[in-house]
Amino acid sequence: MAASPQQHGVQSIEVGMQVLTAIERGRGPMPLSRIAVESGLAPSKAHRYLVSLQRTGLVSQEVGTGLYNLGPAARRLGVEALRRVDEVATASPYAAALRDRTGHTVYLAVWTDTGPSLVRQDHGYHPLPLLIRVGSILPITDSSIGHAFMAFLPEPVTRPILLAQQERKETSLRSADELARALDEVRGTRLASVHGSVVAGLNVVSTPVFGPGGTVELVIGVAMPARVDDEQDLARIHAELLATSRAISAELGHTEPA
Repeated sequence: MAASPQQHGVQSIEVGMQVLTAIERGRGPMPLSRIAVESGLAPSKAHRYLVSLQRTGLVSQEVGTGLYNLGPAARRLGVEALRRVDEVATASPYAAALRDRTGHTVYLAVWTDTGPSLVRQDHGYHPLPLLIRVGSILPITDSSIGHAFMAFLPEPVTRPILLAQQERKETSLRSADELARALDEVRGTRLASVHGSVVAGLNVVSTPVFGPGGTVELVIGVAMPARVDDEQDLARIHAELLATSRAISAELGHTEPA
């Protein structure tokens, strides 16, 4: 449970976190002057905090340049924090909240060695022509979830699955140019949409969720009856989906590039 603003804390720890956050956002070694600006502190005060953070190992200073960077203790904490993250458990409350805000069914999917697999389904308030069961492997070229994974995962990861599904006739054959154009569009908007290609009368829009370093951890999608075609409604759903993806990504440790 997060601490409420009314609870008493240790202010110096909170200020120290401002300094660490400034270094983290710098994406590399930083001079004192820039750390002071980014953390909103006077240079003399920022320097005092940097000295203490060096003593704990959370910050290190390069001998030749004098630049500051995250230290070995920060790296150990980061690795351990990542080890403890359960991506699906982290995303699940956000998926349920997205269902409540939109009224539509929300899916979570992960990448497996046989393709995109549904791991969670929050049923919406609108009846769908068919519900896709949790555990199902989705056709990679016919599903919006498959498109979201293909657009943002490395091709050496997705191509063997694509070829295997096509060989088993589990997904459609599409020309390389057609598929490339579709994936470029997904990369530009971060939204992948399909209309009735997996289940007739069912439209799904999906977007990736990123972890540290920009890796795709999972995909979240909203399923709607085909009759939901009002442009304003769709724009609102798309905005809610993207905002949810960004919130989950931030909690998983992803930092959006400036």
